[in-house]
Amino acid sequence: MSLTTRLTKSFGIEHPILLAPMAGISGGRLAAAVTAAGGLGLIGGGYGDLDWLQREFGLAGGANVGCGFITWSLARNPDLLDMVLDQQPATVMLSFGDLRPFADRIHAVGVPLIAQVQTLDHARQALDAGADILAAQGGEAGGHGMSVRSTFTLVPEVVDIIAARSPDTLVLAAGGVADGRGLAAALALGADGALVGTRLWATPEALVSPRAHARAIQSVGDDTFRTRVYDAVRQLDWPAEYDERAIGNSFLDIWHGNDAQLSASLPEAIETFEKAVAAEDFDAAAILVGEAVGLIREIRPAADIVRDMASGAAEILSSVQRGPGGGA
Repeated sequence: MSLTTRLTKSFGIEHPILLAPMAGISGGRLAAAVTAAGGLGLIGGGYGDLDWLQREFGLAGGANVGCGFITWSLARNPDLLDMVLDQQPATVMLSFGDLRPFADRIHAVGVPLIAQVQTLDHARQALDAGADILAAQGGEAGGHGMSVRSTFTLVPEVVDIIAARSPDTLVLAAGGVADGRGLAAALALGADGALVGTRLWATPEALVSPRAHARAIQSVGDDTFRTRVYDAVRQLDWPAEYDERAIGNSFLDIWHGNDAQLSASLPEAIETFEKAVAAEDFDAAAILVGEAVGLIREIRPAADIVRDMASGAAEILSSVQRGPGGGA
């Protein structure tokens, strides 16, 4: 069974599934694997490391992939966008900042622009900037975002805004989509597809420590929460409205919610964190995943995940259309 949506038609792909461009995680191998399976992979450009980006595009082996950036960081090194556009990416995704300084350059070379949004105001601003696709991200997503909205209600509100203002703009649901049920729900809410992070984080192609994988598959959604601790110890100057969802550990037990103490003891906390990263000790190092981690019980190849997610969603939607008696 296939799932044909405006998204699959627009990108010429088989399944309405895009890889979230997770910073430092979504490398060239993972992006290429998602594309080869019929979805669309995006390399996680993140904070903008030129050597890393060049290497990962090389590892993609010429596959049709896109790239995502943390927009406020890209603004500090805007030439990185030219390097990515020279790769003729399938799409460029911008998150957590003002799209306008980059939108014209992206559109000038005919590359579709995806804007990640967490609120309705974000959605309106992205439409004003000419975004071709909006990725509506709920607070249950992993990594950075906002806790103000959930995917289940944000997506249909964004869909309604687009229907009224810009009917040709596409919508992706982001946050909590980890299997066929989640993809079917995203499409039922009016999205044209899903942006999948945490489930594809749990793949051998992702740039993730096996120790982090082992810890994550023993976790449930209740083990995650939103925090700013890891931004502090990584010395990342994130805007105050954003935080990150991570799996709890003893390091967060000490510092989460103790901002004043963390600030006073920051050098010691940074040293502890950096030693833990080097040792792959996830009692202190970060595992930035979403609530959907509770739906993951094994590390599987990205291709298997993409295909099973699509077939599962198609089966669910087909069953709903048939009704309990098998009729229309």
